[in-house]
Amino acid sequence: MFRTRRRGERGAVAVEAALVTPILFLFVLGIIEMSLLMRDTVAVSSAVRVGGRVASVSAGAGPGVCQASADPPPCSPVTTPALAQAAADSIQRAGSAMPKDQIDYILVYRANSQGYPMPNGNTTISCFSDCVKYVWDSGIERFRYAGGTWTSTTINACVNHPNRMAVGVAMHAQHPWITGLFGSGVTVEERTVMNFEPLPSEQCMPGTHQ
Repeated sequence: MFRTRRRGERGAVAVEAALVTPILFLFVLGIIEMSLLMRDTVAVSSAVRVGGRVASVSAGAGPGVCQASADPPPCSPVTTPALAQAAADSIQRAGSAMPKDQIDYILVYRANSQGYPMPNGNTTISCFSDCVKYVWDSGIERFRYAGGTWTSTTINACVNHPNRMAVGVAMHAQHPWITGLFGSGVTVEERTVMNFEPLPSEQCMPGTHQ
């Protein structure tokens, strides 16, 4: 009788373990997946802040130029501000935990009153006027110009001026689920907006600087 009861208890434990173990396994995998998603979300948020800080202090940097003769076309043309390439390069150098090939694109743009790309009233991350787009090029290991224009001489960086401009940096990236339990992946999108650091009064208005 005693031995029969022991066998029954062991059988019950085995059944309980068979029921609980998959749930615990899924729970652990879910924690891992959410942790990796949080890592990439923080990485993207940190990256756009780095790019925004660099762009905001570069209002007088002038127009864009190709940084090396080896740069493949299209490189950053003079119809874009140098601050846009500087922001993209700073994101490259930031050492983000997210692999660069997961990044779909970076936008550097003149922010409207809602903090999105122009024109006023737009509340979506789409490249309109005064917006430059960059994509990751694994061949040269850097972000390269992929479209858009923004004339650098139109930037207003005058302190306390009602039309002082703000620059926005946005990133669109993909986070892949490693287990496939939640599908193939999820989009991670972050943006930051900062006012341009003031230029000297004689150089801050549009047309008075490069």
